[in-house]
Amino acid sequence: MSEFQDSNTQAPMPRWVGLAVVALGAASVLGIGVGVTALNQSKSTEQTLQASLKQQNDALQQRLNRTDEQNQQLQSDLKVVTDKLNLTQDELDKARKQSRATVVAYDKKLSGLETNVNSQLATKASTDDVNKLSGDVSGVKNDLDATKGRLDRATGDMGVMSGLIARNHDDLEELKRRGDRNYYEFTINKAKTPQHVGPVAIALNKTDSKKSKYTITVLADDKSIEKKDKTAGEPVQFYVKGAARIAPYEIVVFDVNKNQITGYLSTPKTAGAAASASNNSGQ
Repeated sequence: MSEFQDSNTQAPMPRWVGLAVVALGAASVLGIGVGVTALNQSKSTEQTLQASLKQQNDALQQRLNRTDEQNQQLQSDLKVVTDKLNLTQDELDKARKQSRATVVAYDKKLSGLETNVNSQLATKASTDDVNKLSGDVSGVKNDLDATKGRLDRATGDMGVMSGLIARNHDDLEELKRRGDRNYYEFTINKAKTPQHVGPVAIALNKTDSKKSKYTITVLADDKSIEKKDKTAGEPVQFYVKGAARIAPYEIVVFDVNKNQITGYLSTPKTAGAAASASNNSGQ
């Protein structure tokens, strides 16, 4: 009986086996939990990534849409500009054609005017020449009248009526053209040596430019003739050998400056050569 009981009775299970089974179960449960958690996290990350990609895709699509709109606007603007350029080119071509036509018409009109003017000039040439000649004659006559107004006579310092008196260089040139007397223009400075003027010599002694007065000494016929305190424009007269008593030599001074006088000497035509010979022989 005791042997039967020993054969049918099993030994009790060790305690560590139970603990191991429990630990394995817990580990399995923990692994399953970790796996589930990782799976859930993976799904969340994937969803977040998909959302981000969708957002970026939407933004890119919006940019593409805006680019298309801008491109269409640019194409529209380009078409407008092209149409305007074509219109401007047409207007430019039209203006060029009008300009060429205007130039041709102007040249034709100018040619006609030139022909007409030449014809009129040919018709009026003789009349214009006569009128021009008449105007020139009138101008010369006026100049002569003006010269006559400037050239006058005066009583000289010796009481003899002078010839025509020149007041300046231009008047003197007119007297030379007339040829009534011999004329010798001079500019004399105050100096110790007399200056030869035509057939005589003249020394300037002093001047008073404020009063236009001067004093000179004339050397002629081996004698000295002093003319004291004479005035500019006054005929200064003296006689020389060989000259007729009715035709004295005359000195007229234009300008009186400090230590200088400007004027001319006039001598009779018939007496110039004889007086010159006499004066040169005496000197």
